Amino acid sequence: MPEDHMVGSTGECLNYSTVLSPTQLQRWEQAKTAQEPVEIVTLEEAKKNEKSKPKGSKTWIYKADNVRDFAWTSSRKFVWDAMPHITEAGKRVMCMSYYAKEAYPIYSKYSTKVVAHTLKTYSKYTFPYPYPVAISVEARNGMEYPMICFNYGRAEEDGTYTEGTKFGAIGVIIHEVGHNYFPMIVNSDERQWTWMDEGINSFMDEVTMQEFDNNRRPGFQNITSYMRLPKDQLEPIMTNSENIVNFGSNAYGKPAAGLNMLRETIMGRELFDYAFKEYARRWMFKHPTPADFFRTMEDASGVDLDWFWKGWFYGIEPVDIALDSVKWYKVDLENNPKPQERSFPRRSREPERTLTQERNREAGIEFAVEKDPKLQDFYNAYTPWETEDSVQMSKTTLYAETFTEKEKQERFGDKNYYELFFSNKGGLVMPVIIEWTFKDGTTEIERIPVEIWRKNEKRFTKVFLKEKEVTAIRIDPFKETADIDESSNNWPVKELPTRFQVFKQNKTEPQPNPMQKAAQGNKKIKP
Repeated sequence: MPEDHMVGSTGECLNYSTVLSPTQLQRWEQAKTAQEPVEIVTLEEAKKNEKSKPKGSKTWIYKADNVRDFAWTSSRKFVWDAMPHITEAGKRVMCMSYYAKEAYPIYSKYSTKVVAHTLKTYSKYTFPYPYPVAISVEARNGMEYPMICFNYGRAEEDGTYTEGTKFGAIGVIIHEVGHNYFPMIVNSDERQWTWMDEGINSFMDEVTMQEFDNNRRPGFQNITSYMRLPKDQLEPIMTNSENIVNFGSNAYGKPAAGLNMLRETIMGRELFDYAFKEYARRWMFKHPTPADFFRTMEDASGVDLDWFWKGWFYGIEPVDIALDSVKWYKVDLENNPKPQERSFPRRSREPERTLTQERNREAGIEFAVEKDPKLQDFYNAYTPWETEDSVQMSKTTLYAETFTEKEKQERFGDKNYYELFFSNKGGLVMPVIIEWTFKDGTTEIERIPVEIWRKNEKRFTKVFLKEKEVTAIRIDPFKETADIDESSNNWPVKELPTRFQVFKQNKTEPQPNPMQKAAQGNKKIKP
């Protein structure tokens, strides 16, 4: 490359001693033990290099093991910084960023630290990062390769930036660095099943973003807008990647949301994290298929998830669980039901001979009770349909026994019984999460496992005992299950307005971003 270029690549550079200046080499050695990113090429040096006219060239030598692909980058405009990440085994991984001056306000502050944070978080939930470097390069959009990835995120000309640009850059860096794990190491075939790398990685980048900044709201709930589309606009996650129409929702959003449901709602974090780590470790540097993922998650956790794989990955039915009605009961502590007698006839009819019985006789089988009369008793010759026993009256007394007032007070007191009637309007079963609001203003969350649907996937009824009077019931209060219709999730029924919009045309006036406003004392800046 031209002698004034800085080069980054998949692999480990073998000749920094010959391609870097003495000052750059000294900074590189300092970066190996630094707590903060060290600029091997500074902003001022990058600006100066941008105007240089190289006379010769340099050869950069890189070596990489266990990679399925590689990429590289080269520019005289690069600022280059680095710091280490130390793995569980004490191995040093150099985290690095290459970026132009236009990205400096964001990348110098976040990029390399985000790379290190990504390795730390992904490794916690999978396996220690096995490569010697991890690189983020500022570029026009996001793309991943082993050990190196390309990410967007430039500031305004005045050095300010919007919150969206900041978190967009952080998010894409996490996502593309995370692809080292899925599919570069857990080496699935994204041409066949894109969700196995993009979907799993989208789930993991949300986990990582939350551990970076918990004020960022996860985007998993957004999948409901996709799930409520007409059926002819949907396809199963397991659709071959070349046939997917809505690529973002199908291959990224829906599988990521599904894994989050498994972790937070269906399996729980402890079981999910254990099984997910087992999948990652079992299949690193191998070639898993969807069946391997499904099998490992069940095998390692001991949880039957067939219903979930079938519905969420192979089907297109949405989640729409409705609370149809509520009945409220209290025990009558003062009055007892009066005993009531009921009588009904019981008729005996001659049993019909079956084909098996007839063929047994035709076959000449010798029956034990006919060969040995001692095995016969009263009932062998009992034919009530031929006698007055053909009709017998049965008598039952309802409420024959009742509790005493003391027993009722001890057993039931002033308890409240709520019978809830649920129906599955969407087609996909899911755990039912109930938020109870009581008369005294307190609340309670109750979780009903998905097995409640096992004998009837269309509807179920369940009675709940509460010590306090209930004033409101809400289903899926945290939007965990991607329920597409919240209007049927409340009791008493909460009317949600149907919105319509009218407009002649749209016109957006450019506005300064919050950083610009703050710098100007909140005075309006002309666009």
